Amino acid sequence: MNRLDWNTLDTRGQCAALSRPVQSRAESLRAGVEQIIARVRADGDVALRELTAKLDRCALHAIEVSQREWNEAEARLAPELKAAIDEAASRIDAFHRAAAPQPVALDTARGVRVERMLRPIQRVGLYVPAGSAPLPSTALMLGVPARIAGCAEVVLCSPVRPDGRCDDAVLYAARVTGVHRVFKLGGAQAIAAMAYGTESVPKCDKLFGPGNAWVTEAKLQVSADPEGAAIDMPAGPSEVLVIADDSANPAFVAADLLSQAEHGPDSQVILLSPSLAMLDAVEVEVASQCAVLPRAGIAEQALSQSRLIAVSSLAQAVEVSNRYAPEHLIVQVNEPRSLLGSIESAGSVFLGPWTPESVGDYCSGSNHVLPTYGYARSYSGVSVASFQKQITVQELSPEGLRAIGPCTATLAAAEQLEAHRRAVTLRLAALEDAA
Repeated sequence: MNRLDWNTLDTRGQCAALSRPVQSRAESLRAGVEQIIARVRADGDVALRELTAKLDRCALHAIEVSQREWNEAEARLAPELKAAIDEAASRIDAFHRAAAPQPVALDTARGVRVERMLRPIQRVGLYVPAGSAPLPSTALMLGVPARIAGCAEVVLCSPVRPDGRCDDAVLYAARVTGVHRVFKLGGAQAIAAMAYGTESVPKCDKLFGPGNAWVTEAKLQVSADPEGAAIDMPAGPSEVLVIADDSANPAFVAADLLSQAEHGPDSQVILLSPSLAMLDAVEVEVASQCAVLPRAGIAEQALSQSRLIAVSSLAQAVEVSNRYAPEHLIVQVNEPRSLLGSIESAGSVFLGPWTPESVGDYCSGSNHVLPTYGYARSYSGVSVASFQKQITVQELSPEGLRAIGPCTATLAAAEQLEAHRRAVTLRLAALEDAA
C-alpha cells in the first residue's frame, strides 16, 4: 500500500491521494455495449442465445429458470446455507420495513390539504453478478425491498454457468425474497433484455444491481435512452475507508481493508490515522494476512492503488473522509459515535471494533448496494424508496383558495406567467361573485 502524510501534500497531491482507479469508458467498451444492446433490441431471444453461447459458453435451451430448476436448486443447497439466507433475509426485511417511507397528509393552511402517496414501480429488473463468485447476498439486498415496496413483477437476471444452471444459492435467495421470474442471462445483454424486453424477458421500468464494466456501461446507456429504463445509481468498483486511532486492533483494521481489496483488482482501500505506529502495524498485518488469502492475487492488485495516510487528528480524518465520500466507512476509534455527527458523505458507516463491514454485506439488515466512486456525496444506497414513486396530491376548498390564491397570483405575476395567474384569479373572482 502507498504510504502518505496528508499534511505534507499540496492541493494537487491531496487530490491524487484520494483519486480512484480510472474507470474504463474506452471507445471500444462503449461501442461493444452499443452493439450488444442493438443486437438484443433487433433480434430478441435469438441474440440472447447467441451472445450467451459466445460469452458464457452455454447453449441455452430455455432462457427462463423453470419451477423444476428452482426446486432442484433448493434441494441441492446445504441446510446451513439455506438457514443463513433465511436469517439474513429476516433482518434485512425488519430494517427495510422500519425505514420505508410513509404516506403523509397535512393541512398547510385552512382548507389546503397536501398529501404524499406511495406507489410501487410496477416492474423492476434485478441484476445479480456471478463472475468470479456468485452473490446470493445481492439477490437478498434487492429482492427484499422490492417485495416490501409491493412491485407487481420482479425480474432477476444472473449469468448462467456452462452446465446450463444459475447458482443454487442465488435461486434460493430469489425464491425467499419473492422474485417472480429469473432468467439465465448475464452481462450487457441481460441489461438490454430487461431495459427493452424480448420475447421471453419482460421490459422493466427500473434496473438495479452491480456488475462489471460492461454491465455498468449498459446501465448508463439504457438509462440515457428515453425508451430504455431508469437505474438505481451510477456504479464503480467497491471501496472502503477506515479511520483508526491508537486504540484500534491492527489485525482487525487489516482484515477490513482486505475484505474490500479481494472484491476486484480495481477496488480501493484507504486507512486514515493520526497514529504512525498504527499505520506501521497495519501495513505489516495487511502483508501477513494477504499472503494466505485464496484471492491474494486480486487483493494485491487492489492494494497497489490503495493508501495508508497519516493525518494530524481524528477531526482531520473525518474531513478527508467526507472529501473522499467512501462507499463503506469504518470508524475504529476509542469513541466512534462521537465522530458520527461530523460524517457527511458515506454510503454506510460501521462503528467500533466489533462491526466489520462484512456484516453489512450480508446480514446486519442494512443494504449493501451503495454509491461508489464518490457518488455518496449525492446518492444514497438502495432502500424501499428506490422501488417506489412518491406522488403528491393537493385539494383546496373555497376557503383554501382564498387563503393561498393571492400568494400564488403574486408569484405567477413576478415570473410573467399570466395564464398561471389567471387560473387563480378567475376562480377567486367566481367565488366573489357567488358570495
